[in-house]
Amino acid sequence: MLSPTVSSRQLPPLQNTTPTQNTPKGPNPCPPSNLPITHFSSPSQLQQLHSHLIKSGRPLSTLPLSSVAAVCALSSPSAFSYARQIFHRAAHQPETVLWNSRLNSLASSASPADALALFARLRRSDIALDTFTLSFVLKACSKLSALSLGRAVHGLVEKLGFHSDLFLLNTVLHMYASCGEMDIARLLFDKMPIRDVVTWNIMITQYTKVGEMDIARELFDSMPERSIRSWTALIAGYVQCRNPRQAIHLFHEMEAAGMRPNEVTVVAVLAACADLGALDLGRRVHEYSDQCGFQKNIQVCNTLIDMYIKCGCLAIARRVFDGMEVRSVVSWSAMIGGHAMHGQGEEALELFSRMTRAGFQPNAVTFVGLLHACSHMGLLEEGRQFFASMSRDYGITPEIKHYGCMVDLLSRAGLLEEAHEFIKNMPVEPNSVVWGALLGGARVHKSIKMGEEAIRHLSLLDPLNDGYYVVLSNIYANAGHWENVARMRRLMRDRGVKKTPGWSTVALDGVVHEFVAGESDHPQVEEIYRRWEELLEKLRQRGYIPDTSAVLHDMDEGEKEQVLYRHSEKLAVVFGLMSTPPGTSIRIMKNLRVCSDCHAALKLISEIADREIIVRDRNRFHCFKGGSCSCRDYW
Repeated sequence: MLSPTVSSRQLPPLQNTTPTQNTPKGPNPCPPSNLPITHFSSPSQLQQLHSHLIKSGRPLSTLPLSSVAAVCALSSPSAFSYARQIFHRAAHQPETVLWNSRLNSLASSASPADALALFARLRRSDIALDTFTLSFVLKACSKLSALSLGRAVHGLVEKLGFHSDLFLLNTVLHMYASCGEMDIARLLFDKMPIRDVVTWNIMITQYTKVGEMDIARELFDSMPERSIRSWTALIAGYVQCRNPRQAIHLFHEMEAAGMRPNEVTVVAVLAACADLGALDLGRRVHEYSDQCGFQKNIQVCNTLIDMYIKCGCLAIARRVFDGMEVRSVVSWSAMIGGHAMHGQGEEALELFSRMTRAGFQPNAVTFVGLLHACSHMGLLEEGRQFFASMSRDYGITPEIKHYGCMVDLLSRAGLLEEAHEFIKNMPVEPNSVVWGALLGGARVHKSIKMGEEAIRHLSLLDPLNDGYYVVLSNIYANAGHWENVARMRRLMRDRGVKKTPGWSTVALDGVVHEFVAGESDHPQVEEIYRRWEELLEKLRQRGYIPDTSAVLHDMDEGEKEQVLYRHSEKLAVVFGLMSTPPGTSIRIMKNLRVCSDCHAALKLISEIADREIIVRDRNRFHCFKGGSCSCRDYW
């Protein structure tokens, strides 16, 4: 008996595979016990196996029918037809179930478009559709943002009378929301006669993704019942919208409601802790993660590393990194960037060598960390080599952030003219970050010419960013050009640019205390001022002289000193000193760059109080200890 073969011209009919009395008595060409019935990966191999089944007298139902669907779903029409004949003869269930299984696999794969191709074939073949068929196709439409086809499938849902199936309606809802049609999704949501927690979660999640946090919170508050996914979606939304305070507040509400965080919740809360510098909560979440066995989750570990780095606990971040059984390029890049932010350029470069020896390919983020390390430590030649190596050795096209790092590296090193030429020869249009790096170098090296050149571009690219005007004002003030300082102030006023007030925070016992430069409504403010005066006497005895060049106002020296004494990081440090036991490290988060006067004062305070003071400013970390700073005064 010849084995069935697939032909585009003619498909032989399936043979009856039930054993009969006329079955040959001789030895089977392929004994049943050795028959590899699951090993076929093409229609032709399927045909050969079918032939063996017939010759050995085994039933057709022995075939793994899901594998038949997988092999023939997107093959030639004749192979697809052949698979259907197998299903009709061998399956004890409707063939729709078997095709649905394949649809689901394709919709969940990296090529969801294949699910749509199979669905089109099912429609042309008049194969019966059920709610699962349509849900899997809608899933593929969501992943591909295939709105037109999604609308058509929604039409089929109504036409076939499936509109009362809640699971299917949720899938339709998710499709519209995923395709950005939130108005249609909301209309469908409002008209749904029955909703479950999944329905609400879909809407909340999608509103958070588009930044509509007020609407998401309104829905959340209206939910008849909530799942851990409801809480997690809203917490993650607040983190995404840069509102870590609200994210942490909501997390506390979730705990009070008796909900236990899952791994996704942990990642979101740790990200909020990283943004806010909430170290106490971050540590508690870390302990909880270890208790739950989440330390094997790479994403949890990567977020822990990021949190500890941004909270100034580099050593703990490194312990988490060293303890990981499995690492990703994100793990290595985060740790390299962490060493760079904390002024440990040599450690960052050494870790990169370990990374490449371990067989990991660096990505664009890795090189941002390496270039930052070189820039912060003045490693000029190493930075040049890394920038060249990106494209030469790893095929990574430099992005705007890499060009910004190079301009920063050159500018900090005093090579302002070279940095300017580098900008002019960039293959991409320089943005405000690039020109801002040149402006920063002009501030360090007191170059009015380059400062004015940078601000000429920045006033067009980012006209409402007060920081740039302040930096140029600082350059003018250092040169004693008070008329230009006044001109900058008028320009800011005319353009409606308001100076961002400097603030610093310090977290104690889970409570974040905030101080604003020049003012404070802190309940212990009078005590803080008194303690500062006492500390100031000790600073003067150590040779501290206020650096009044940091004050951009034309006033007498006494008034300038009083302004300096009310800088937010000084108030935060004093509060930390008076509120914690001796020897406790003080960690401060600041929204602006640390000024030169505060930098000098904090170095002395770390020696006088015998404390480690860690300050995270807008650009990097400063670890003050024993009268020196980790930045080596190069920042």
